[in-house]
Amino acid sequence: MKYIEDLIHYLQYQKRYSEHTIKAYHADLNHFSAFCQSNFQIEEPAKVTDKVIRNWMVELMEGKVSARSVNRKLSTLKTYFKFLMKEGKLDTNPLSVIVAPKVSKRLPVFVEEAKMDQLLDEDNFGDDYFGYRNKMIIETFYFTGIRLSELINLCDQDLDFYNQTIKVLGKRNKERLIPLTRDFATKLKEYTILKNTNIPGASNLFPDKNGKKLYPNAVYRVVRRYLTIVTSIEKKSPHVLRHSFATHLLNKGAELNAIKELLGHSNLSATQIYTHNSFEKLIRIYKQAHPRA
Repeated sequence: MKYIEDLIHYLQYQKRYSEHTIKAYHADLNHFSAFCQSNFQIEEPAKVTDKVIRNWMVELMEGKVSARSVNRKLSTLKTYFKFLMKEGKLDTNPLSVIVAPKVSKRLPVFVEEAKMDQLLDEDNFGDDYFGYRNKMIIETFYFTGIRLSELINLCDQDLDFYNQTIKVLGKRNKERLIPLTRDFATKLKEYTILKNTNIPGASNLFPDKNGKKLYPNAVYRVVRRYLTIVTSIEKKSPHVLRHSFATHLLNKGAELNAIKELLGHSNLSATQIYTHNSFEKLIRIYKQAHPRA
């Protein structure tokens, strides 16, 4: 379908979307384009109607695609058609009459505090450089709550040991500073010295063995490998460590607005999902502690 590459170029170079997001948009739009061509012989976006989009949604859901994933794909289409209208390629948006499927709220999955202590305090990583690097990857996720894309793009110069902060480039190229504890800042400083000794010339904070930036899948493998040691939760990903960071802060009394700023959320509603986990904890404490519960 026409103009897909124009949108991708716009998102990549003007909106500065992450590589992961760009790939997802590309895949969604190519899938929709193939569906339109094979089922309706449509190649022009102006010929796409709400009926075509509804048929696409039905095919997705019959193929066991979750409502959450369908909504994400609809969001991609929404961006595509809004771009075409902005560029004067379309007069009407066929998505304007589409109702997205309802999605049940999914609570964030997190690792319990005791299990994170067990993972980080016991000798689970080995003594070589790469074992220490992997431990610092886990600790950086857990101590800062940053996203996967933010971690793999960290460079040595983003660390300010004097002020004990780390500079993170988040979504939409928005920078934020995250404070570091004294002990963790010291660990990071020791790690950078070790890293620059073992892999000289690597500018990224967490490089691969060739000094290049780590691929997302490599970081996923590191996180899954070590979380498997202490937890049986099904999902073991960098985002689970981000959820753990936020949930544990909230459980210790941190204000929701402070957590919002640390996570780099644009609005408070995105942060409020963590209050559900804390409320579940309150329910358990109440049932355990109240004499008549």
